[in-house]
Amino acid sequence: MAGTFFNHLFTAFLFVISLAHFCVTPSSARSLAGTTNTEFIRSSCSSTTYPRLCYSSLANQATVIRNDPNLLASAALSVSMNSARSTSSMMVKLAQSHGLTPREVGAMHDCVETLSDSVDLLRKSMGEMGQLRGSKADFGLLMSDIQTWVSAALTDDDTCTEGFAGKTMNGNTKLAVRRDIVNVAHLTSNALALINAYSSLHG
Repeated sequence: MAGTFFNHLFTAFLFVISLAHFCVTPSSARSLAGTTNTEFIRSSCSSTTYPRLCYSSLANQATVIRNDPNLLASAALSVSMNSARSTSSMMVKLAQSHGLTPREVGAMHDCVETLSDSVDLLRKSMGEMGQLRGSKADFGLLMSDIQTWVSAALTDDDTCTEGFAGKTMNGNTKLAVRRDIVNVAHLTSNALALINAYSSLHG
């Protein structure tokens, strides 16, 4: 009798454990997947020049990026492009405000033009990144184009940054504009680093 009782008790215990496992596993799996995805981003960003900015700008897309280096590089390009576009729009409005000297307005317009070029180059690069997924034969050629375009976009960002060096603009306006432009340049630099890392996987 005692043996039968304990057998029933053990069977019930196994049933409860199995039921708990069945109920908890889906959410635990999602949590683990999320952790794995963000760790992939953190690890990948460690090879960039600005790893903290890289991680903070991409971590919220972890579920989309998963562990895919192509999607990671594409997301980095998108973040950089959107930042360049919003910074350009901000500068267009700022150039129309009162109190700026002709020299300051000129620097704004020059920067808007170079940022526009940067946005176009980054958009083209994103399009090519999508083609890389289905084209092994042309991988090297496509990747070379992407690296050239993103490098050129980074040069545009740096040129814009240099336009606000020295005494071109004074005070808080200069600091705010320069900060935003530098942020765009850093994001583009990170995107290029992730693209180079992705390229090395196929070397």
